[in-house]
Amino acid sequence: MRRRLDQLGGGTAEEFRISQLSWGGLALGAVLALGVLRTAVGAAPPPLLFLAFALAAGAAGALARDRALSRAVARRQAAIVAEFPPVADLIALSVTAGEGPLGSLQRVATICRGELAEEFRRTVSDTRSGTPLVPALEALADRSGVSVLRRFVDGLVVAVERGTPLADVLRAQAADVREASRHALIETAARKEVVMMIPVVFLVLPTAVVFAMFPGFYGLSLSAP
Repeated sequence: MRRRLDQLGGGTAEEFRISQLSWGGLALGAVLALGVLRTAVGAAPPPLLFLAFALAAGAAGALARDRALSRAVARRQAAIVAEFPPVADLIALSVTAGEGPLGSLQRVATICRGELAEEFRRTVSDTRSGTPLVPALEALADRSGVSVLRRFVDGLVVAVERGTPLADVLRAQAADVREASRHALIETAARKEVVMMIPVVFLVLPTAVVFAMFPGFYGLSLSAP
């Protein structure tokens, strides 16, 4: 849970537990209100069954909050992957212009908006508070949980420690991410195409056949003795 909160960009475990308790309490309260309403109209449910159902609803509400956290993390990671190619190009352009890795990160974190820029701002803030650049970059890769950022951080670390060219590596990483995104989009479109065939085959096509054959059947019924 703490790792997912870090991947989401912040928040404490106590705040999450309070929100989880709130979700469970709302579900429990809804079931209790329904039971009171049924009792008022003279259709009181069995007490043990009602209690079990109320507790199950409370547990389901808490689990739903946990599931919502996981979905939020997945959406944020997808947003980071989508934002990476243009941000990597900007960093490569800044490095080509003569800035160092930290200066490039700071510039991109200042001019860009989005989840990835927010992660870069957090990394720059860590370096300003006294954390060396390489550990700050490693913390960025660890808390994000995104393989694209892990490769990005590895390239930056190699550039910082060995002085290797960084711009070409960043451009190659951006091109790889764009290609992977294009393939993922093609696969999604292929799956949607199969799903779209269901209403065509079971709804549109039968309706077209009925409209095409109805005049013939109607004519035959009129000509029959």
